[in-house]
Amino acid sequence: MSIDDAARLLIADDDPDLLAAYVLYFSAHGFDIRTARNGLDAIAQYCAWHPGAALLDVEMPRLDGRAVARRIRHEADTPAPMLVAVTGLARAEDRRESLRSGFNHHFVKPVPMPVILAALTGRDRH
Repeated sequence: MSIDDAARLLIADDDPDLLAAYVLYFSAHGFDIRTARNGLDAIAQYCAWHPGAALLDVEMPRLDGRAVARRIRHEADTPAPMLVAVTGLARAEDRRESLRSGFNHHFVKPVPMPVILAALTGRDRH
């Protein structure tokens, strides 16, 4: 996936400072961004906009990121969006559960922004 293919990026995280940092970084790399502060808003944004990629915190209020990922996968968009989990959950079982929920990648915070960028653009085969 190139940046052109994934120009639309949904970012959902309940940490306003981290959300602002993501927006600054990824908009500087050519992404058109919409944000959400909880899982229900993330689903609403996704369904209204159908971005090529989504960066989701797992532990969010109202609905967790894994439930959001399952709902996005249920939409069966073609091509399927790239889904990246960024979370504080570090156990191997947490990673397996994220991947089972439909995420392409599961990263544990803090994650260097270039690592996330590489995953979103398909330059990381993690």
